[in-house]
Amino acid sequence: MSGDKQIEIERKYDVDDETATPNPVGVGTIAILEAPQTIDLDATYFDTAELDLARHATALRRREGGEDAGWHIKRAVDEGRTEQHWPLAEGESDVPESLRADVADIVGDRDLLPVARVRNRRVVSRLLDAARYPVAELCDDRVSADDLLSGEHRSWREWEIELLGAAPDTRSERTALLNALETVVIAAGARVSPSSSKLARALGIQE
Repeated sequence: MSGDKQIEIERKYDVDDETATPNPVGVGTIAILEAPQTIDLDATYFDTAELDLARHATALRRREGGEDAGWHIKRAVDEGRTEQHWPLAEGESDVPESLRADVADIVGDRDLLPVARVRNRRVVSRLLDAARYPVAELCDDRVSADDLLSGEHRSWREWEIELLGAAPDTRSERTALLNALETVVIAAGARVSPSSSKLARALGIQE
């Protein structure tokens, strides 16, 4: 079972607790900033005790909350990451065998156990073009994470800009749009995040 698949192209930024979220209207084709919505997300990440998946830039998680609640596998690719999604079965908490098969090339027959829990209060605004098609979304994330292997707790705030369906068709244009949006968020007080994923940060993995 391969799951629904999409490409995720995004950038992450660290911000201080009191930093005000910017308005990117006027960047590229962005003409409308939708009213924000608040979502509570709760994700448990699974890996081997040796973190084989994380070391291969792969994440397997079970997440509750939001429109895409369910099981996800994320893998790094040349531009962004692929994300596969499967719905949750009622009462399901262990990794289904069908998902284990999708990562067997990395983990073999080693046990998959919970390695991190990441809870996130997300305030998300979609950025639309003049025809109201979604170009990107700006997420303001306040994250509370537990490393379930070491017992370490970490918390932080970050902004995430992810491209959506009405983003440019070519890689060079997508990069130009992300660069222009980056100029706006850095001017508002953000800093480029040292980590490309919440899981790596939760586990204290240096990238």
